[in-house]
Amino acid sequence: MPDPSAASPQPLSPDEESLVRALGQVMHVLPRAIDADMVGDRQLPLTEYTALMNLSETPERRMRMNELAALCHLSLSGMTRTIIRLETQGLVRRERCEEDARGWNAVLTDAGYARLQESWPSHLAAVRRRFLQHFEGFDLTQLARAFQRAGTAEPTD
Repeated sequence: MPDPSAASPQPLSPDEESLVRALGQVMHVLPRAIDADMVGDRQLPLTEYTALMNLSETPERRMRMNELAALCHLSLSGMTRTIIRLETQGLVRRERCEEDARGWNAVLTDAGYARLQESWPSHLAAVRRRFLQHFEGFDLTQLARAFQRAGTAEPTD
């Protein structure tokens, strides 16, 4: 229950309000725009690309499905559907987890790694065109740090 003796929260300034609303729009529009560009280039959809990219960055190109889902910002069921699509294309395979027989690992195949490399230029072009070009002249290191801090959802005070 809020403390009635506490000071009232300060309303957002017009610039703060504008930033919060713009961020919400970017979070909604950007993934769809990048996905549309990649699919238009006859490349992998963004969700599948992101799964393959995350697998490619791990030792032995394998990861627990629940960990991969978290990195891809998907539910476990959404990740399972994505992996099944990739598996039918021969780009990944699923294996039982040795440490926990109830769990599954997704494993990037050589064909999946080749498909990821093939899709990389399209992804790079879409990210530059749809996102990075809007930040020319900004300190990208500072922006990245601010986004990383905000992404932890931890207060800074």
